[in-house]
Amino acid sequence: MSRLKSLAGAAASLPLTLLGLVLVTFLIGRVMPIDPVLAIVGDRAPQDVVEKARIDLGLDRPLYEQFWRYLTDILHGNFGRSVMTTNSVLHDIGRFFPATMELATAALIIALALGIPIGVISAVKQNSWLDRAVRIFCLAGHSLPTFVLALLGLLVFYARLGLFPPSGRQGLMFDGDVPTVTGAITIDALIAGEWGAFVDALHHLALPAIVLGYYSLAYIARMTRAFMLEQLRSEYVTTARVKGLSETRVIWRHAFGNIAVPLVTVVALTYAGLLEGAVLTETIFAWPGLGQYLTVSLLNADMNAVLGATLVVGLIYLTLNLLADALYRLLDPRVR
Repeated sequence: MSRLKSLAGAAASLPLTLLGLVLVTFLIGRVMPIDPVLAIVGDRAPQDVVEKARIDLGLDRPLYEQFWRYLTDILHGNFGRSVMTTNSVLHDIGRFFPATMELATAALIIALALGIPIGVISAVKQNSWLDRAVRIFCLAGHSLPTFVLALLGLLVFYARLGLFPPSGRQGLMFDGDVPTVTGAITIDALIAGEWGAFVDALHHLALPAIVLGYYSLAYIARMTRAFMLEQLRSEYVTTARVKGLSETRVIWRHAFGNIAVPLVTVVALTYAGLLEGAVLTETIFAWPGLGQYLTVSLLNADMNAVLGATLVVGLIYLTLNLLADALYRLLDPRVR
C-alpha cells in the first residue's frame, strides 16, 4: 500500500511538471530575438500584412491570454504549422522521431552490451592495470565532446579506412525500397523481408550509434563499477566465498543481482539523455531525426517547430524519469 501511495504521489507531480515545461517553452518563444510573424510573412511584407498576421496569431493580446491559447492548442494536439515544411509540427515530429529513437536505441544497446561487463570486470580487478585502463577509457568518454568524436570517427573510419558510409540512413541503392511501417528502417526492412536493405541500414547506423553511445557506455561502466565495488565489500559476499561458491556465481548471481535495481534507474535516465542529446550526432551524420529537425528549424527561425520539438523532448525526458522512479520503487524492497 505504501508503494502505491508513493507511486501515486510521483504520478500526481507529473501534470504540474508538464505545466512548468509548457510555461518555459512559451516564455522561450517570447524572449527569442526572432519575430515569428516575420518568419511567416517574410521581411519584405507590407506593414498591413504583418499586422494582420500578428492579430491572426493572437500576438497582439496580453501574455496571459497568449499563454492560455498556447496551452489550449497543445492540449488539443495543435503545435502549429512549420514554416519550413508547411506541415503541421506534430506530423513532422511523428515523421522524424522514429529515426532518433532508432539511433538512441542502438546506442543504448551498445552501451549496455559493453558498459556493464566492463564495469563489473573493472570492479573485480580493482587497482589493476585493467581497472586503470577502464577508468581512462571512461574519463575520455566523459571528456570528449560529441562533435569531436563524430568528426574523428568520420576521419578515421570513413575517410581513411572506408569502413562506414559518411551520412544518411540508407544508401541510394535501397532508398525508397522499404515501405514505412514503424519509421525505423531496420525494423521496417525486417518486416518487409528486405535483407539487403536491413544490412545496409545497419551499416549506416553503426558509426553514429557508436559515437552517440560512447558517452553513455562510459557512464554506465563507471556507475556499474561503483555499485559493484560497494557490493563486493559487503559481508554477504565474504560469506558466499567462505561457503565455497564459485567466483562467477558470487559476482554475477549475488553481487550483480543486488545492483540491478539502481542500474535500471541509470539505464532509463541514460536512454532519456540519448533521445534528447542526439542533436550534434544527427547534424554531423546528416541523420534525419528530431535533433536535426530541431537544428534546421532553429536556423530557419521556424519557432513553431522549435517549440514543438523542445516540448516533445522535455515530455519524453519527464516520462522516462517518472518511469525510472516508479521502477525503483517497485523493484527495491528497501523503498517504502
